[in-house]
Amino acid sequence: MQCHHVLLSASAVAAVSLLVIGCASAPTAADLDQQTQAMMHASFQAKGIAGLDRLDQDAVQAACSSPTGAPEAAVKQIEAAEFAQIRWPEGGRYIGDWKVGEKLAQNGRGMTWTDKSTDPATNGAQCYNCHQITKQEISYGTIGPSLYNYGKTRGVKNLNDPASAPIIQYTWGKLWDSKAYSACSTMPRFGHGKLLNEQQLRDVMALLLDPQSPVNQ
Repeated sequence: MQCHHVLLSASAVAAVSLLVIGCASAPTAADLDQQTQAMMHASFQAKGIAGLDRLDQDAVQAACSSPTGAPEAAVKQIEAAEFAQIRWPEGGRYIGDWKVGEKLAQNGRGMTWTDKSTDPATNGAQCYNCHQITKQEISYGTIGPSLYNYGKTRGVKNLNDPASAPIIQYTWGKLWDSKAYSACSTMPRFGHGKLLNEQQLRDVMALLLDPQSPVNQ
């Protein structure tokens, strides 16, 4: 019994030693980040217009990917910096054709490796992926809030009424760069990311705000 006890003690010591060694050599957070990046770059390959640069985060994305979340001060800095680079429409022309905007909203094409061009004119807005757009829809995403009655519930009765200007300007800014209003928003930065061009944005604006649009019926 005494010898058996000694053997058990030796085994326990060995186990503890291994545990201590394992803890001492545990990878740091920086090591894990580096390993993750290496795995991602090894798992994807550049093809067509889709390059590996899509795996690289900008400073905003990196801050919002932090496991502890972006600090409040950083959030305010991000939003201020993103707002400052919003490009407002040429000539103050915010509104296009809602009928074209509706087609864009229901179009999920663009930016895949099979596409031939990165020209935003070939892209859809893909709004249906995350939002309800009209009450007639039977299938739509719920990641984002419903856009049904977007302009109507915000009091836009006349697009030329100065009272409508604040919500029109806000909507343009939100479409151009959602992170200017919510630093870690998951909404695409359509203008900033060159996903839609200025005319396409005008047409989506019309879909959301024109009182004649099915969104506001």
